[in-house]
Amino acid sequence: MQLNIIGGVILIALIADVVISAIADWLNIRRISDNLPQAFQNMYDARRYRRSQQYLRINTRFGWVVSAFDLTVLLIFWFAHGFAGLDHWLRSFGWGPIVTGLVYIGILVGAKSLLSLPFSIYQTFVIEQRFGFNQTRWSTFVTDLIKTTALGIAIGAPVLAAVLAFFEYSGNHAWWLCWAALTVLTLALQYVIPTWIMPLFNRFVALEDGETKRAIVNYARAIDFPLTNIFVMDGSRRSSKANAFFTGFGRNKRIVLYDTLIKNHSTDELVAILAHEMGHYKKRHIQLSMLLITLHNGAMLYLLSLFVSVKALFAAFYVDTPSVYAGLVFFGLLYAPIEMLLSIGLQAFSRHNEFSADRFAAQTTGQPQSLAMALKKLSVQNLSNLTPHPMHVVLHDSHPPVLDRLAALEAA
Repeated sequence: MQLNIIGGVILIALIADVVISAIADWLNIRRISDNLPQAFQNMYDARRYRRSQQYLRINTRFGWVVSAFDLTVLLIFWFAHGFAGLDHWLRSFGWGPIVTGLVYIGILVGAKSLLSLPFSIYQTFVIEQRFGFNQTRWSTFVTDLIKTTALGIAIGAPVLAAVLAFFEYSGNHAWWLCWAALTVLTLALQYVIPTWIMPLFNRFVALEDGETKRAIVNYARAIDFPLTNIFVMDGSRRSSKANAFFTGFGRNKRIVLYDTLIKNHSTDELVAILAHEMGHYKKRHIQLSMLLITLHNGAMLYLLSLFVSVKALFAAFYVDTPSVYAGLVFFGLLYAPIEMLLSIGLQAFSRHNEFSADRFAAQTTGQPQSLAMALKKLSVQNLSNLTPHPMHVVLHDSHPPVLDRLAALEAA
């Protein structure tokens, strides 16, 4: 086995990513303590707190198995000249670069999905079931899988074909033409997803009239939030975990409450949770995130344009005939360490925004204690890790540790 410099960099980066994540996970587990944080003294009993820690341990170890398996399969396929063999076989059909590229990438994505399926089944029907979260029926699981695959083909195939065509036929202009098209598509999906795609998987009904809806509407008017739709989603169809989120732009803006959230929270707590979500909108966090993602996509596509025809990149994977479609796959692996570093910055930005939205909710509702209680209940209900290690937070967490959020609310 001989590797050139690019191949060596990719190999080291892949292994380093797995090792660094494993170290962060290990430190996270080591940080577990039997001492229940003071803020949760009245929320947890000793048995349930130990159960939350057991949930963390099991999920962490399962994650190690999945990561090790994925890396092993990739390395075996790589060094067995799998990328080159698949390329030679598909070229023999003479389909042309676009169709060949679609089939090449489709086979790789499909194979990865099939290999990941047993782990997904185990996660849902063994781990989540063991801890009382799973509400998914086998019929729902299979239907979700079929719908997800169909959507992936219906949306992903045309987008991939367009990317291949841009880089195949547009020369030096390919990266910015592709960037412009991808940006338009991303914005369009903000309207399409809430209206057409999400209802394929869940049922959304308008929040019924009553005390909770009146309180939310009155609060939205008080902060001049253009509230048009409050929906309740049947999250309990798949999990007993609770959540709320904000999605869409313009008239398609949706604030969505899980039915499991409504079941376990008071009106004041629900208003506080939605005040946090509205805070993201009022503070322009969503727009700023979209801008960062757009800039990131542009930088990534520009780098892709520089590497997509570099012969050394293809030689690293034993492919002797460069192609745009194989270049996309190999560049994705080369870009992985850059992606990891950028994600650290994006995660830090996200955590900053969460604190900002918490402050907004506390100040505008005048009830920081309601949001604090809601955060506590969510943490208990979802068996969240109360004391994550700082390294794990930096690498993986888009939300600050709940104890830090509670401390900030108390200061507010």
